[in-house]
Amino acid sequence: MIGAGFMGAAHSQGWRVAPRFFDLPLQPEMAVLVGRDLDRTNEAADRWGWGETSTDWREVISRSDIDVVDVVTPGDSHAEIAIAALEAGKHVLCEKPLANTVAEAEAMTDAADRAAARGVRSMVGFTYRRVPAATFARDLVAAGRIGEVRQVRAEYLQDWLSDADAPLTWRLQKDRAGSGALGDIGAHAVDMTEYITGQRVERVSGILETIVSERPLLGEASGLSGSASAERGAVTVDDLALFTGRLTSGALASFEATRFRLGRKNALRIEISGSTGAISFDLERLNELEFYDATAPAEEQGFRRILVTEPGHPYAGAWWPAGHMLGYEHGFSHQAKDFVEAVAEGTAPSPSFADGLHVQRVLDAVERSSAGDSAWITVS
Repeated sequence: MIGAGFMGAAHSQGWRVAPRFFDLPLQPEMAVLVGRDLDRTNEAADRWGWGETSTDWREVISRSDIDVVDVVTPGDSHAEIAIAALEAGKHVLCEKPLANTVAEAEAMTDAADRAAARGVRSMVGFTYRRVPAATFARDLVAAGRIGEVRQVRAEYLQDWLSDADAPLTWRLQKDRAGSGALGDIGAHAVDMTEYITGQRVERVSGILETIVSERPLLGEASGLSGSASAERGAVTVDDLALFTGRLTSGALASFEATRFRLGRKNALRIEISGSTGAISFDLERLNELEFYDATAPAEEQGFRRILVTEPGHPYAGAWWPAGHMLGYEHGFSHQAKDFVEAVAEGTAPSPSFADGLHVQRVLDAVERSSAGDSAWITVS
């Protein structure tokens, strides 16, 4: 695994736990953790259970004993690392968004296609697809339980940047992160919409806003850690993204991604209304799915709460007795399970790099729309 920050902890949990709850056809070995700072990487490896550490990712991906490379670095290095790993014959799991630009995502997808011809697999980490309630929502829509999709509302709401004196981290720098709320969390709203509905976003109209334009610089020269200083630097990404999308069927979808909605900590919400029913999901209540059946007698209609913890629900049967809740970290175990099974079976994992490229094109179209007075832009 290359990267030892927040996502490094989450992915490590997934790799460590998945083989203990699922009967995997191959057993992942957490061999090497790669980070920039050796002391911090050693500390992380000890805590998370990695066998050894390195500060040289190029040397690690050249090793014959490494089969899989998991990329959890900031977006500005995804393309270089993933392409090099695929060309070295390694299966690659890469965190979302796939890249910082469409051009980088295209190059990564081309490399993934070439590698697939040699039996080398790749997947982008839209982990929320693997929350049991979200997967179950997809199954209900695919089974026709809500009829024809007519309208979608998807939003990802956080408040961790509402303090104007929060420091200028890499996530607020366009050259490192690619975009702000749009790419960081808006990408999840787009992917979740497409995953559950089975449709693509084909046209968008949107606007981006940077609410706080300057923030305190961090004390250390790296700009990534340490205490904030009195000097301030420019925020070069968006804080808020609002956009409308037209789906393949012609249905309209509204999207919001913000890191300024006070009181919302990690609220990925989606509500899909169809011709015969509707579903509603909120990540802050991730064990629940709300389902509305418009074909029921009028006296019985209303959203009903489904607790998605039964053995027959997606993934849930491998864990605890019904009603014993799963958490945020379980999605990463499900991701590791699905990836290992695809590698073992020689099948294409999902979501693919091509799926990640499409989301990147949606994000790019939103940016271009915002720059052009919210004009409608076709997703190429």
